[in-house]
Amino acid sequence: MKITVLAGGVGGARFVRGLRAACARRWPDTGTDGATGDAVRDAGVATSADVTVVVNTGDDLWLAGVRLMPDFDSLLYALAGVNDAERGWGRAGESERVAGELREWGVGWPWFTLGDLDLGTHLARTSWLRDGLTPSQVGERLQRRWPLGVRLIPATDTEVDTWVRIDPAHPDAAGRDAMHFQEWWTRYRASIPALGFEQRNLDLARPAPGVEAAIAEADVVLLAPSNPVVSIGTILAIPGLREALAATAAPVVGVSPIIGGRVVRGMADACLSAIGVATDAAAVARHYGARADADADPAATQGLLDGWLVDEADAAVVPELVDADIAATAVPLWMHDVERAADLAGAALDLASRLRPA
Repeated sequence: MKITVLAGGVGGARFVRGLRAACARRWPDTGTDGATGDAVRDAGVATSADVTVVVNTGDDLWLAGVRLMPDFDSLLYALAGVNDAERGWGRAGESERVAGELREWGVGWPWFTLGDLDLGTHLARTSWLRDGLTPSQVGERLQRRWPLGVRLIPATDTEVDTWVRIDPAHPDAAGRDAMHFQEWWTRYRASIPALGFEQRNLDLARPAPGVEAAIAEADVVLLAPSNPVVSIGTILAIPGLREALAATAAPVVGVSPIIGGRVVRGMADACLSAIGVATDAAAVARHYGARADADADPAATQGLLDGWLVDEADAAVVPELVDADIAATAVPLWMHDVERAADLAGAALDLASRLRPA
């Protein structure tokens, strides 16, 4: 079984952990091989399924002279079991002595704290990048440290950092018409109205090696419950990615990041309103569009979904989505622990299996 996931951020990390556990239930790996390793097997999540995660790179940035890839690292740490589960990001058992020293020197952003262990990852990444490795090659090296049981690939090796267009007259804009997404998200908590989002260098970007093959060869493609605009949206904006999804024979099933008209985490509602999409499970599904529409009209480019999972609180929208050629099912979406995340991932696989041609 080959499964490819498009994911970003904390929600993506929780979903992929659940998917790994769901795969271990269905396709357990009882032998020893180099892909998973005894540490993963002992944790009860080793699987013979081949899981590849295409990770959002739009949140990436240079800060204090080092390259940060927050979404990739969130997935890396969560799958390795070394993440800070309470904060939802960074490493467990962190200290922040270096961050304090940087503040004293006036380096970096004082409101964007880098933990010491996390900074070690950024320093290693930056060293390898300066040695000439690509981000996907660096990602491969980082994954050698821990047996993850899945493969992580940055969506692109091109730097496509996301910038937020804002009104320079806003009191917090300081006359600027744009700021890096991390400043808008972390410092201002999306309180400055966004006029739009721009992934810089997007015209130069191409999918990282292995991304298109992972989609083309998949038995199932899943869209994690990540931010539809700046996480999944950034991945889809990379030239060639939409075409790869349109061409794959695998069913494409997404999981709603909206429950009962509210975002599950973060300020995705501010992102959705900026592009004119309501904070609603059905509205996000329509934003992605039905792949059947693209099949019927070769000129159509929007349609991506074959199936869509909504929460039981949104069960009333299932019939309208089915009428829109999106096979929808209502299941519990809250991922309070790995077991419930595994149940959710299992429901996505079940829906995909019903949609997959014999």
